[in-house]
Amino acid sequence: MPKRTRFTTWRPLATAATAALTATLLTPSAAQAAPRESLPVHSYDDAVREAVWVDTGLDEDRDGTTDRVAVDIVRPREPAQQGRKVPVIMDASPYYSCCGRGNESQKKTYDADGDVVQMPLFYDNYFVPRGYAVVGVDLAGTNRSDGCVDVGGRSDVQSAKAVVDWLNGRGTAYTTRTGTERADADWTNGRTGMIGKSWDGTVANGVAATGVEGLETIVPIAAISSWYDYYFSQGAPLYDSGPEWLSHYVESPDARARCAAVQDELVDGAPRTGDWTPLWSERDYVRAAKKVRASVFLVHGMQDLNVRMQHVGPWWDALAKNGVQRKIWLSQTGHVDPFDFRRAAWVDTLHRWFDHELLGYDNGIDREPVADIERSPDQWVTSAAWPPRGTHTATLRPDRGTEPGVGTLGLRRGGGTETVTDDPRHSETDWAAGIDTPTPDKAGFVTGPLTRDLRLSGSSRVTVTAASSTPTAHLSAVLVDLGPDTVRDYADDGEGITTLPDRTCWGASTAGDSACFKETRAKTADVGHTIVSRGWADLGHHAGTGHGEPLTPGKRHTLTLHLGATDHVVPAGHRLALIVAGTDRGLIDPPADTPTLTLDLARTSAQIPFVGGTAAFARATAGSHAEARDTALDGVRRPAVTAHRVPGEETR
Repeated sequence: MPKRTRFTTWRPLATAATAALTATLLTPSAAQAAPRESLPVHSYDDAVREAVWVDTGLDEDRDGTTDRVAVDIVRPREPAQQGRKVPVIMDASPYYSCCGRGNESQKKTYDADGDVVQMPLFYDNYFVPRGYAVVGVDLAGTNRSDGCVDVGGRSDVQSAKAVVDWLNGRGTAYTTRTGTERADADWTNGRTGMIGKSWDGTVANGVAATGVEGLETIVPIAAISSWYDYYFSQGAPLYDSGPEWLSHYVESPDARARCAAVQDELVDGAPRTGDWTPLWSERDYVRAAKKVRASVFLVHGMQDLNVRMQHVGPWWDALAKNGVQRKIWLSQTGHVDPFDFRRAAWVDTLHRWFDHELLGYDNGIDREPVADIERSPDQWVTSAAWPPRGTHTATLRPDRGTEPGVGTLGLRRGGGTETVTDDPRHSETDWAAGIDTPTPDKAGFVTGPLTRDLRLSGSSRVTVTAASSTPTAHLSAVLVDLGPDTVRDYADDGEGITTLPDRTCWGASTAGDSACFKETRAKTADVGHTIVSRGWADLGHHAGTGHGEPLTPGKRHTLTLHLGATDHVVPAGHRLALIVAGTDRGLIDPPADTPTLTLDLARTSAQIPFVGGTAAFARATAGSHAEARDTALDGVRRPAVTAHRVPGEETR
């Protein structure tokens, strides 16, 4: 996309005449020279800062009155004085007081009247001078809001949906938390865009899935699309706790005192068995994708091991099926905001996206490539569609090699069996590093060195037929690029970035709200292998009914593991590997038993989306033969094991 000039300091326009002229150009219905970009013509110093409390219509804390959520607003003063209405950019979050937002963990601050002084992140600094209102909503049960946190359920979603309704004249708000004086949103045209990272972006997904009128676009960053898939993967537990821990983590002290009933419902509705329950149905936005009216600009890290890539593929595909306008960025990072891995391009693109979606400007962003993909640190490519046209699934088959657990991967059906004994001490990084060495805890299947580049794009599936020696067993399937590379170090504390002391500024500042943020750079690692995609499952959930069952030792079962979406090029000279194993340390919890799994290779396969399909794989492996290697292929070190991950936990 064309490069634009970016100023790092705020420069007010010299004259009121210039401001008035540009303000006219900001009106989409201007008779001449339709505008292509909103400009910073409004005073940030003089912006209106106010708070209202929107009635959600729910009584989650069971106190006999409906819950009100706090809504902090920063909006330009001039449009209302000129009789013009403005669109809204909204970030609804549970983190504004407990944990903070962004790489610097900013929290809301207030003046003596209770009006917001610092609104976290750059959105208000940048967009308010350009004619947008920025709204920060405290989810029910957090900060200054009533109600209870229900972790993605109706309370979370209604917290923000009620605000969209109010902005569009369908809801009720008050000037205080307990008073009766009503507040009107007569300053907005109701056109709303929701944005946010992690839990915030998850709420945006949930609100969009209600089909609420007035929500024009959402920008979910590293967001959850189904809460079941945050806590489980096909029955395998990802963490040693459920949503009740997370709600307690973010709730205000007042909410904790009055929300015991909601806590109990979260415990009862999310059993650690991994079974599907009505609680998960309520929190599955993919199933409601047919209701989505808003456009979606999705951003995710392909190495995000907190909100994993399993949240991208099903949501993206469901939106496509229902004709939703979409755009996507996929980075090499972990759980990181694009403001911290591609800042200038992000601000420019987000600006143009909101101008197009909320102001109606014909700036061409809807005609640009749908996907931006980080191919190597700070090196990006684009695709007109994602996955690219011409992507087709190829079925690859594992086969035995000359040593136990060291096999081959190709198009011809294999035979025989391999055995894997679960070892919870080991992870995908251990398995990949020792891919060419027989070990009892994994079975690896490898192509020969590729003769040309091979691109994977989309979601893979691995179908495994296995018998367990015990009544419980977990399975992991991992795709690996075997070969040297330099990648973002997603296992580092920064998950692929290093924070620098220098600051750059993105919009206007006040004494209480600076537009200047610490810069970052890519944190890289030189590796001998790269994990491309992963998936996990509990073999007891093989029937696909949503309910697990004890296994009969020795009985074979077939189960298809759904791996996270990705976009990765395996270069010529590298090898592609499929690993099947048990517990993936740090990424799933181990089963109750320590099983030995016997894999039936004739009934095991991998369905992988290649650009060019089966023919591309055949060309890339033609004349190639598997080779024995003695050298350990180091990757990034194993990510730190975290018992409780928080979907908005910020990069440090």
